[in-house]
Amino acid sequence: MTTTAAAWGRRYTEELRTILDRLDFDAIARIVDRLLQAYEAGRRVYSIGNGGSAATAAHLVCDLGKNTGGPTWPGLRVMCLTDNIPTATALSNDHGFDTVFVRQLTTLLDEGDVVIAISASGKSPNIVAALDAARSRGAATIGLLGFDGGPARERCDHALVVPSFNYGQVEDTHLVIGHIISQYLRDRLAQNPR
Repeated sequence: MTTTAAAWGRRYTEELRTILDRLDFDAIARIVDRLLQAYEAGRRVYSIGNGGSAATAAHLVCDLGKNTGGPTWPGLRVMCLTDNIPTATALSNDHGFDTVFVRQLTTLLDEGDVVIAISASGKSPNIVAALDAARSRGAATIGLLGFDGGPARERCDHALVVPSFNYGQVEDTHLVIGHIISQYLRDRLAQNPR
């Protein structure tokens, strides 16, 4: 018997509600604290991801950059390393896709900056390599991950692993987490502007 789209949708959203109910909100608080430290120190935050996670990385940077600034105070200094298609494709073509983020971070990253890696599986070689490079340069590493966190998990100072093996539900949850973080920071910085 074929499942109807309505039944499929109900099952998907029920599973998503269960995932959201199981989120580690203490991990979100630790991530927010680290981003506030970066903000207070004038440090930069870089986001990375592949595929759907690249879109989430760009969305997060949009929200963090736009929503954390106000009429008399600057926003968080953020950049998504997937947004410059000419740079990403040139580096991939000339040096291999596994180094696309490492090569950008080598140029941009300063000690005390933050790298946010977004990955459903936590296994992408370019994500793992970027986290290693970030740590070796004295940057803080944050992971928004899924599945079991993969090798990326152990390379993150702060990892939030979405408890699911469904790519769509992990990506949905990463978007929710990004909105929680950016909206909290917006409100917090508006109450105590720099």
